[in-house]
Amino acid sequence: MSRFRRTALAAALTVATAALSAAVGSAAPATAAPPTAAVALGDSFISGEGAGAYSPVVDLNGVARPFPGWSAPNSNAYFCHRSANASLFQADLPGIQARFNLACSGGQPYDIANASASRAKGRQVAAQLDQLRAVGQTHDIDLVLVGLGSNNSSFTFGSVAEKCANRFIADAWTGWWEFWAYLGGPVPQEPCSDADLATAAQFNAATAETTAAVRQILTTLAQIDADGQHRIVLQDYTNPLPPELASKFWTEDSRSDTRDKFRALGAERYAGGCPIHRASLAPGHRFSQGLGTLVNSVRTTLAAEFPNADLVGLNVQRAFDGARLCEQSASPTGALATPIRLQDGPSGVFVTSLSGYDKLDIQRIANTCGTYFQTCQESWHPNAAGHRVLGRCLSGAASTATRAVACVRAPDGTITVS
Repeated sequence: MSRFRRTALAAALTVATAALSAAVGSAAPATAAPPTAAVALGDSFISGEGAGAYSPVVDLNGVARPFPGWSAPNSNAYFCHRSANASLFQADLPGIQARFNLACSGGQPYDIANASASRAKGRQVAAQLDQLRAVGQTHDIDLVLVGLGSNNSSFTFGSVAEKCANRFIADAWTGWWEFWAYLGGPVPQEPCSDADLATAAQFNAATAETTAAVRQILTTLAQIDADGQHRIVLQDYTNPLPPELASKFWTEDSRSDTRDKFRALGAERYAGGCPIHRASLAPGHRFSQGLGTLVNSVRTTLAAEFPNADLVGLNVQRAFDGARLCEQSASPTGALATPIRLQDGPSGVFVTSLSGYDKLDIQRIANTCGTYFQTCQESWHPNAAGHRVLGRCLSGAASTATRAVACVRAPDGTITVS
């Protein structure tokens, strides 16, 4: 075949191919792929409680609720405290084009498939699965971060923290005889025990609730994610307090927390962010480890039920090692968690020192937290620096080839995920 004929034939084929492409294109225009998304579901350790920079939250009526004032009802959607500093936004997630924080401070397994407002002390937000479905209509969901289990129908993190802190404060400021003389009976002042935090039966019930909720998440994702390609990272919890306090916080005025009434020591620990008995620390860590066991049990059960699911467990129990509250003498400076902080009335001004307050002052301040829980709900949660660390943990879990990883902080601050 001559060069001319080969050239002519090639030209003809080019024209024919172009015509065919044009015909196909006009018959079925190409559809652009939806943008990829990462989504956060669950409770306060995921929503960004304690990290500040909270965004307006859409309520059940579709209205975005900004900060309503400290004296507003705690059920206000805003107090879900969805932070722009939450770990979801701190993580390095290549290929992810949009991020949606659907978690809510105080969230429980019940809230995954049901509106939180329909249970006691719930917030005015839609079911998290309904919010997830809305994201799925416009985005290709590639990553879902889930933190669930520390709040449930048996116990909540907030109630556990409040119980142990209140016992310490009562023990520090009021002598045993004053309870009989002024209050007509004893008020708990002893350190928290394991049974005070959660019993084995309560952990079992919480595990069942959490498993059912995460099962609903997996099932819903299979229905709404068109390409079926998504990773679910199931994260557990880190304790804001250390196994032992720095020696600075052991005694003050020659009084330890085993004495009757130790106000100077109580004030010192409050200023450091850790108003708690030293004897409560070990039960507190066993409680945190129990939450880790709960989350790992959920992952193991559902990995067997959904063998094709890309389900990764993320253990963060040692992510704050060396930088927990009162683990160093300069606390709360340098800590990765928020100190316990209260307001004397819903003023927006936090009490940073309890020095000079008497027992009636302390009772008034404590009552503010009970009446306006939003004034103290940030206490003992990861702060913005803590969420940056958790973001690095999430980055590792998002890219790992294994089914379970642990995120650990070294003494020099190095974070490893393996």
